[in-house]
Amino acid sequence: MAEIVGRDDQITTLDALLDHAIDRRGGALVLRGEAGIGKSALLEHAARAGRARGMRVLRVTGVQAEVQIAYAGLDLLLRPLRPAASDTSSPYRMAVEVLDLLGEPDGAVLLVIEDAHWLDAATWETLTFLCRRLESDRIAVLMAVREGEDIDRRLAAAGLPELRLEPLSPADSAMLLDRTAPGLAPALHGRVLDEAAGNPLGIVELGSAVARSGGSALLPSSLPLSVRVERTFDGLVADLPPDTRRLLLVAALLDGDSLDEILAAMRVLTGAEVPADAVQPAVTARLVTVDEHYDLRFRHPLLRSALRQQAAAGERRRVHQALAEVLSGSPGRRLWHRASAAPGPDEALARELTDLALGATQQQTVAVAAATVNRAIQLSQDPAARGRRQIMACTLMREQGDSQSAQRILEDVDVSALRPADQARLAMMRESFSSKAWSGAEQLLAYADLIDTMRRDDNAGFAIDALAEIALRIYYSNAPAHVIDRFTDVALALGDGGDDPRLSGVLLTIAPAGRGADGLDRLRQLVHRTGLSPGVRCDLSIAAWAAGAFEIAGAFALSSAAELRAQGRIGALAVALNAGAGAHAGLGDARTALPLAAECIALAQETGQLMWALGGGLIAALAEALSGDVAAARRRADVAEQIFTAARRLPMLALVQRARGVAALAEGHADDAFRQLIRVYDPADSAHLPHQRLHLLGFLAEAAVLGGFLDELRPVVAEMEPIAARSQSPALLVGLGYARAVLTGDYETALAQDLTGWPFDRARLQLTYGSALRRSFKLTESRPLLRAAADTFDSLGATPWADRARAELRATGETRRKPMDALAVLTPQEQQIARLTAEGLSNREIGTRLFLSPRTISTHLYRIYPKINVSSRAELARVITSSDVV
Repeated sequence: MAEIVGRDDQITTLDALLDHAIDRRGGALVLRGEAGIGKSALLEHAARAGRARGMRVLRVTGVQAEVQIAYAGLDLLLRPLRPAASDTSSPYRMAVEVLDLLGEPDGAVLLVIEDAHWLDAATWETLTFLCRRLESDRIAVLMAVREGEDIDRRLAAAGLPELRLEPLSPADSAMLLDRTAPGLAPALHGRVLDEAAGNPLGIVELGSAVARSGGSALLPSSLPLSVRVERTFDGLVADLPPDTRRLLLVAALLDGDSLDEILAAMRVLTGAEVPADAVQPAVTARLVTVDEHYDLRFRHPLLRSALRQQAAAGERRRVHQALAEVLSGSPGRRLWHRASAAPGPDEALARELTDLALGATQQQTVAVAAATVNRAIQLSQDPAARGRRQIMACTLMREQGDSQSAQRILEDVDVSALRPADQARLAMMRESFSSKAWSGAEQLLAYADLIDTMRRDDNAGFAIDALAEIALRIYYSNAPAHVIDRFTDVALALGDGGDDPRLSGVLLTIAPAGRGADGLDRLRQLVHRTGLSPGVRCDLSIAAWAAGAFEIAGAFALSSAAELRAQGRIGALAVALNAGAGAHAGLGDARTALPLAAECIALAQETGQLMWALGGGLIAALAEALSGDVAAARRRADVAEQIFTAARRLPMLALVQRARGVAALAEGHADDAFRQLIRVYDPADSAHLPHQRLHLLGFLAEAAVLGGFLDELRPVVAEMEPIAARSQSPALLVGLGYARAVLTGDYETALAQDLTGWPFDRARLQLTYGSALRRSFKLTESRPLLRAAADTFDSLGATPWADRARAELRATGETRRKPMDALAVLTPQEQQIARLTAEGLSNREIGTRLFLSPRTISTHLYRIYPKINVSSRAELARVITSSDVV
């Protein structure tokens, strides 16, 4: 093949990408530029160069006709390696399967994707997620996309490196034209260069056309270059036999490349057998190629576009109808071609697509459901039904982790066409997406009225959905009593949670103090119940956390996360990880909380759930404060404060104060800690959040006893006593036990509580009591308490508290050496991998959990071993186990 003109730097970049992949440094690159700028030529170079290096090359071209068919592009890309994709996988789970599949060959693999902007959404999400997970994999991915605002948004969300192709220089343009059409008259030579403006395809096609037809080929000059180049293709196609032209149109509209399927559709269209040789004139004209698998590929995407545009609407519909008949054995593909053949909106077809989407949702195939319901939206005739489908699509997109698409759908909904129940849900969803200030209490009351209307209209399911969606919003709103009472009444009118467990969670989240006792009893009954969906368990974990039942919250969250992870629903997984991290941080377990929070932050950022990422950051800040990394904790708190203040989400500042207060305690600045934490209890303070008072009393009491603020603590304890009796919040009851002990000196009663599930709080009691005994010169009695406290704090990763316990022991005359913490030298992700390895999971199993390839896990272990001075999985397990029980 002729040398590519003017692209030496770009070729060097592509060659480096291939060499890095061969060297187990996988990577991805997106080629961007206008139509005809040379993307296809560079892709072809990369494919040839990859094969020359011994790489396996897999290729696919995005097709506009198949943009709504989930995994159509991925199936074509991977067809040489395996059967069609299982439609039970999400894009994120599918990405891990593809990483695993591509890791099996001995050599490196190059994926070449042309016209990636026409890939179906599921394939796009799969491939871009895969690209972000390439680390130690022998995989290179090269995508080509055109310019456009929509492409800008998609690439911004994908976060992949880009290489933009600019027009050729005048010298390179002239060289290319001389090679293409040597001997052109100077006037025509200059006109071609002016018209092509450095576009390589324009230079080649317009130069060839001028060489054949003279200056008339450049008219009309007012048309965009891409249209004029397409017209040169039109001229080439017009010279072909009728059957060949029609065959090319079928190929342009087919959601695939199979020549057999194309010929079968031709048989339906013509009523007669069409021989395979009908394609040969197009092959001879170098418009298409047919490979050994009888797959037909167009020489340039503009030819496919030209064929679609020149065909009359009626002819395109007839082709789609023929393809639907041919593809009767593939219901999903057949349905899409039926939808493409529809002359306009078709409510019956929209209902059929919606039913298919609901079935896919029940089977956890979220990506398929989302693509299907989006097509149903396009075909909807009933405006109210269209709006409800848009709301359904938004929910599916959020679960899948595509927040940008969900936001665009919400903005497109016609509120005036919606039924009142759907209007309520839409209003709540829009507010939950908004980064602006939340609406006030009166707007919340309006939501309550609309949800009650749903119930009265026999839409109980939608009413419970709406309550579940808004419950956490109410929790963080400092809503007045009459608003909480109204939502409580609405929830109770729907039942007591016996039929739908979410009602128990809703009641507990919106009123953890008022409904705590009954709600917690119900959650304890549900925690081991089988058959609850992971989404319901995630909601219940948040409710349990709100009530301070951290053990229950952790059990719900981690079981939910396991299923969501298996299904690849990373949008929902980020929320479950947030709940799990929050539960363990609430228990003082920094070791477990920090890796969960780190993964929550990464997934939430990746899926555009910025508030969940921010919440995960504040949980990480609490865990970092507990572990002694106070600088990191304060940085996160400062960032969150700026965002919450700008958005007027002031009650959420309580989480900022939590991190700052615990960080101050970790540094030994008890006076600062008390000032930070008491703000949460002060109704006049912007950081006041009544529900967080259930969680923070233990830390506030610790700051009070260390800083000499016991008189200021007494009224707080008196205020919280009746709330504890009413709510039965485990966190509040434990905190009150500690607060009473520091106020009365009766530590024995506090230690007599069942604190089995509260090791940090038991150790805090032991430390405070042991310190008091040491100051009273009861050294012998103090030592067992201080030893136990130091051991527990070490096991939880609460290093500053463990150091305090050891300092108190030294003051009694006993020296206790600080144990080596093997995990301290590892990053949160490395800690996660090390723990899973210690549990006996294989690299493949760990990769499946963390959405990484087995090769990447192996590389991480290669880095982990020397950090903690081990050389095998067995030694790693022993070190990790000993670190967990020190």
